[in-house]
Parts: sequence; C-alpha cells; structure tokens
Amino acid sequence: MGKSVIVRDVSKKYKLFSNPRERLLDLVVPGKSYGEDFYALQNISFDVDEGDIVGFIGVNGSGKSTLSNIIAGVVPETTGSVEVKGQAALIAVNSGLDGKLSGRENIELKLLMLGFSQAEINELEEGIIEFAELEKFIDQPVKSYSSGMKSRLGFAISVNVDPDVLLIDEALSVGDKAFAEKSLSKMYEFKEKGKTMFFVSHSIGQMRKFCEKVVWLEFGQVKEYGPSSEVLDHYEEFLKEYKQMSKKQKQEYQEKVIKERSSKQAAT
Repeated sequence: MGKSVIVRDVSKKYKLFSNPRERLLDLVVPGKSYGEDFYALQNISFDVDEGDIVGFIGVNGSGKSTLSNIIAGVVPETTGSVEVKGQAALIAVNSGLDGKLSGRENIELKLLMLGFSQAEINELEEGIIEFAELEKFIDQPVKSYSSGMKSRLGFAISVNVDPDVLLIDEALSVGDKAFAEKSLSKMYEFKEKGKTMFFVSHSIGQMRKFCEKVVWLEFGQVKEYGPSSEVLDHYEEFLKEYKQMSKKQKQEYQEKVIKERSSKQAAT
C-alpha cells in the first residue's frame, strides 16, 4: 500500500496587525517588519496511507481547518511540503462558492475549474442538484442560501467529481440529520473504494464511528497521531480538564504550550 498524503515540516505563518497603518507600513517600508508573527501551524509532519480515514481533532484555534486547506491546495504553506497522490477535494461550508452566482452557476464554474468538459458537466449537473436536494433553489444566488444549503451544495459537488482524497471540514455539523446520514453513507461508499479521507468534526462520536486514525492538533502542532480509539481516549481525558478551566486559565495554558514548544525548538 502506497502513501496517499505526505506532510513534511509544514508551517503556516500569518502577520497580525494592530491597525491598518501597521499593515500598510509592512508592505511599503523596505527592510523593516511591522506586526506580530503568528503561527497557525508549526512543523507539522505525518504520513497517510492510501485508503486511510484520518480525523483532525483539537480545541478551537488548533489549526484543523488551516491544515485541511493546505492539504486541499486552497492555501499555500509558508514552509515545508505536502505531497498528495491524485486530486483532493475540500468540503466545508462556503468553500469555493461564489455568493453572487446561483447554485447551478457555481456547479458549472467549479467543474470547469476542475477540468471537466461541457458535456461532462451536463452529465453530472442534475445528479449533483438531486443529491444536494436543492431543486427549488438551484437557480437562486448562493448568498441567499442557509449554511445547511451551502454545505449540501459543496458536499454534492465534491463527492460527485469522485476525488482521490476527500477532506470534510465540519460540513456535516450544519443542516438536517437526514442529509448528514446520507452524506455519511456516501462517505462509506468512498471508504469501500479505498479512497483517502480526512474528517474534521467536534463530534467525537462521529470520529469513533468513522475514523481509523486521528491527528490531535494542539495550538498549531501535532500533539499525538495514532489509532483513533487510543488518541480519542486521551483527547477526551484532556477535554474534561480543559472544559473546567476559566478563560484566563485556558489562555495561560495556551501560552505555556507555545512557550515549551519554542524552548524545545531552540534547543534543537
């Protein structure tokens, strides 16, 4: 069995500015840096075998969505490298949808960008609309859609283009239960075909049911990566303590983790 995704020393750095003037100065003043560096991800490395189903867990701000976007090719990494075997598709609310266009126009645009011919688009379009259950609304602008409708449209497009690697980022947390069940059923079909999937969700129950391996991200770094039952047991133990912390204690904990990480990197 070959490797489907190889992530090596991936970091993602953003600049945080306290005001618009600082942002402008950072662009126009040569040789001087303004703003504060913020690492959403730092030195992330792991391998995924073909057919693996991998969950991303972590408290808010741990970098789950950033990592999903990098693997999908939506945003570039600052340093490091990501190798993906085949085509990757990201399913997330609003991902890749233009609010000014109708649902139908979004389908056609997305498929054109993926290299499908007009004949292929015509063949796929009605199946996508039917799966998304948006027949009455498909010619309305997407900006008028609810979060659930956007999620259904994004999911329907992505699964119908039959990608090699599928990334689902909280897409099943919005909308109705019936559609979530239908989506999970489609994901099981992909699993039987040996597709590689990544699953981002706050539902540990869904993770236990669906994922074989789990990456636990803690404030931009891999805390643990291994069999889902093992990692999720450790994460649930951590959550019991974390949820009892006050806002101040959570902030102090985050600062402590980042400081310890910086010390280790300086030592190496």
